[in-house]
Amino acid sequence: MQTQVGIIGAGPAGLLLSHLLALHGINSVVLESRSREYVENRVRAGVLEQRTVDLLIQAGLGTRLQQEGMQHHGIELRFSNKAHRINFNELTDGKGITIYGQQEVVKDLISTRLAAGGEIQFNVSAVCLQKIDSENPSIEYTADGVNQNLECDFIAGCDGFHGISRSSIPTNKISSFDRTYPFAWLGVLVNAPPSSDVLIYANSPDGFALHSMRSPTVTRNYIQCSLDDNLDGWPDDRVWQALHSRLETIEGWTLIEGEITEKSITPMRSYVCETMRHGRLFLAGDAAHIVPPTGAKGMNLALSDVSYLSEAINAWYLAGSEEKLINYADNCLRHVWRGEHFSWHMTSLLHKFPSDNQFQARLQIAELEFLSQSNSASTALAENYVGYKFN
Repeated sequence: MQTQVGIIGAGPAGLLLSHLLALHGINSVVLESRSREYVENRVRAGVLEQRTVDLLIQAGLGTRLQQEGMQHHGIELRFSNKAHRINFNELTDGKGITIYGQQEVVKDLISTRLAAGGEIQFNVSAVCLQKIDSENPSIEYTADGVNQNLECDFIAGCDGFHGISRSSIPTNKISSFDRTYPFAWLGVLVNAPPSSDVLIYANSPDGFALHSMRSPTVTRNYIQCSLDDNLDGWPDDRVWQALHSRLETIEGWTLIEGEITEKSITPMRSYVCETMRHGRLFLAGDAAHIVPPTGAKGMNLALSDVSYLSEAINAWYLAGSEEKLINYADNCLRHVWRGEHFSWHMTSLLHKFPSDNQFQARLQIAELEFLSQSNSASTALAENYVGYKFN
């Protein structure tokens, strides 16, 4: 088998790359280890930056997004029994965010690619990258019990943090940075309408909490918990007690309860692999970088990556130019490190660290008070949240 670009991973990054390449007349094959049903129903990120929304609409993927996505023009910070609204409209000249689940983006991309005759192979296994240092790399894999070999001009590794792509780069060629956090998030999906018109981030004496949403009838709530916690230790009653305690710090506001349909515990970490290119292999999305979800940057950075990568590959086919391929990592990493810093800042501002004392706690409150009083500080937060684009 032959194609121009072999793409590993049918998440938002891999699928959008395939779509963007197709708009330039460039063929690709997407390989995915999971089933179509699994990737279309995998609940992950749900906050799209303004520039991500603009990218999807410009690529012809905005129909359902514009109909069903929930536009937000602010977030709320809660601390010391106070609430401060970060007004995106006023602070960013009308920019905002859109709540539209990752699984919905994936559904749109899969249906669009298949309708256009694109090739996505699900349930593949034993994936192995060959000759990535050469001009003729290939991907060996197994599909339906049959060994296959896909020859490509380029390989895009969009297969996440634990995928095969990054581990195919020699260890001595990898430049990476890592930070782990001493806590995790307990996330719960709830059949209940949102209790607020914006996301609520709470810094409470008991730890961080976040009230978010996935649709007009489904909410997503998060609670800071210990790394060694397990789901058995978080029965529904304890979940609701913690959410009420951490979020209901404003008089007159009530958290709406409902049936909890899903629970998960996610450790917090930051990771950047600056080696986003090795030979004809290019990394994108979680294969190259991880951010704490506090800043809502993960999917947005992944889609930013493949926007740069599609332009670089198109320039190579169109004019034989390697300039954008050479600059791919640098162009991505400016946004990656901005997203890493913002996510680290939000995490540090809102969570309780085991090593913290009252001095650190006072510093957090001082910063939150400054945000509530300073227009420039609120503007910086708003610009980062809706998505800052370098010139």
